Amino acid sequence: MGGFRMKISVLTSSRADYGIYLPLLKKIRDDTDIDLSIIVFGTHLKTKFGSTIKQIEKDGFPIEHRIDNLKFGDSPKDIALNYAFTAQLFAELWENVDYDIVLCLGDRFEMSAAVTAGIPFGINFAHIHAGETSKGAIDNIYRDQISLASSLHFVAIEAFKTRIKDLVNKTNTAFYCGAIGLENIHNVDLLTYESFLNKWQINLYKPTILVTVHPETIDHKSNLKHTEVLYSSLNKILERNQVIVTMPNADTFGSVYREMFKRLKKSNPESLFLIENLGTQSYFTAMKFCKLLIGNTSSGIIEAASFGKFVINLGNRQEGRTCGENVIHTPFEYNSIISAAFKYENATYSGTNIYEMDNGSALIIETLKNKMNELS
Repeated sequence: MGGFRMKISVLTSSRADYGIYLPLLKKIRDDTDIDLSIIVFGTHLKTKFGSTIKQIEKDGFPIEHRIDNLKFGDSPKDIALNYAFTAQLFAELWENVDYDIVLCLGDRFEMSAAVTAGIPFGINFAHIHAGETSKGAIDNIYRDQISLASSLHFVAIEAFKTRIKDLVNKTNTAFYCGAIGLENIHNVDLLTYESFLNKWQINLYKPTILVTVHPETIDHKSNLKHTEVLYSSLNKILERNQVIVTMPNADTFGSVYREMFKRLKKSNPESLFLIENLGTQSYFTAMKFCKLLIGNTSSGIIEAASFGKFVINLGNRQEGRTCGENVIHTPFEYNSIISAAFKYENATYSGTNIYEMDNGSALIIETLKNKMNELS
């Protein structure tokens, strides 16, 4: 690209999107044609959620802006107020910065607010994990809002290109790159049983189940019932397994699940582990050595197949999402959860991962460079 250096900034609001970005961030940082900066906001800045900005700092990426946008709680009104406050803070930011491209990812409400605030300023957003569907969560709306505000779209499955074309009513904006977070599996050195024990005081030689559950955000009134079903189900599962819980994000009524997990911990102090942020290396290590995944998170749907794991996908949060044959859809009902968990806890999935693609992050960088003239 000669003497021109493209200015790329990356929006990251949670441990989840940062882990997905990681292979791409490393490649961008090493590219001499690109100036990289990172805008950190959301749960990264909250002690309650593990202060995960420390991991970004430890990894040595250049943080240019820190935006403390989560001012309110997790009721529906609080989420709306947080959305508005996030948009206000980012309106002030976009007025005073100049980037060629801003990368955004996924479907979080705070990501949508940050991107929506950039529309009047003509910010060129590139949306990663665009085109997906999760009808059981309001995140489905936020994801499409982000796509509508973006100039470029990177999709994890080829078929999603058609959905983006229909959504934005434009051609040649969507590019297939696979799920780039899967590149971490090949690029990150996973921990051994012993090193994981030293780091987390959890012995993965013991039968272990990995659990990540987030609230239902469309039928949010169902969450109280779901937490009680989950409490009873995990109590039964804990009779023959230890359980690692990665705690919920800042979704509507996420605190209800947090309180339930803490209550469960009191009755299972030696076998239940509550972790705010395992980080990519430890999370994948736990996934590798665990027997089974239970929850309703996209990481199970996208990543578990690469480790040969079955996933008990709970409830409606991921409804409509494209899944592999390792994903077992299960209602929030005690007998169904226990039956599925005990059926698949010792099974190994031997199929392929439909989200896997080689060098998707390199393709993103190549596409950004090729499209620069069209966007300027």
